[in-house]
Amino acid sequence: MSGLAYYPVKGFRAVPVTSADVVETGLVGDRQYMVVDAADGSFISQRKVPAMAAARAAVVDGGLLLSLDGLDDHLVEVVPDGPVREVSMFNKWYGHGIDQGDLAAKWCSQALDRDVRLVRFPPTQTRDGWGLHPGKVAFGDAHAILLITEASLADLNTRITATGEPPVPMDRFRPNITLTDWPAHAEDRAIRLRIGPVELGFSTRAIRCAVPTVDQSTGEKKGPEPTRTLATYRRDPDRPGLSFGAKYAVLTPGPLHLNDEAIVVEG
Repeated sequence: MSGLAYYPVKGFRAVPVTSADVVETGLVGDRQYMVVDAADGSFISQRKVPAMAAARAAVVDGGLLLSLDGLDDHLVEVVPDGPVREVSMFNKWYGHGIDQGDLAAKWCSQALDRDVRLVRFPPTQTRDGWGLHPGKVAFGDAHAILLITEASLADLNTRITATGEPPVPMDRFRPNITLTDWPAHAEDRAIRLRIGPVELGFSTRAIRCAVPTVDQSTGEKKGPEPTRTLATYRRDPDRPGLSFGAKYAVLTPGPLHLNDEAIVVEG
């Protein structure tokens, strides 16, 4: 395993780590917070607001530290049992989030230039995933873990550079786990795999939206790559869209460390 990252606030920049505990809903702290429209509670993502990619969130003693170039940092003191707000994702999932207060809402609204609230996933709330192994998930799109192999990216970039365009980095795809020494797109075929003591079960291929066209360091939409090249060879046979990477459920929780070996248990 060559890469490990989590995303404290859905849509904000990744936090790379060298080790992490994995629980039923994924890496500890992953997508436990979400920015929602203040009026209707619908989630805000890079699909609508690419600038989210430039915002950073760090889990620190005392809460969640939010930062963005041009704004003063803001420490969100975690509200464990504050006002509960109705929230939704994709007009398909409807649930609840614990509102993190007016100061957090003000900072996020300034950062994203729209009226929003910051909510936290309630510890008593359960959300089901779907797919071959459904699993559980917090505010992730629908699954606990997104996994991509380095060879898959290398194959894609070989195709992109052949057209005269520059390669794209792995962070465009926002994986939780990056694997080395696996063939390109082997993540599509591993039904169950083990990394250290952690066992993961394949849920579905990851259908890509517009987010991979966003520069994750600046929040600027670049495009048309990698979408244009993915369209030439990665149309999903079972669902509409272009697939890259795979979604997994957590079957056996435990600790992960960089350089842990990934072993196929069932392929």
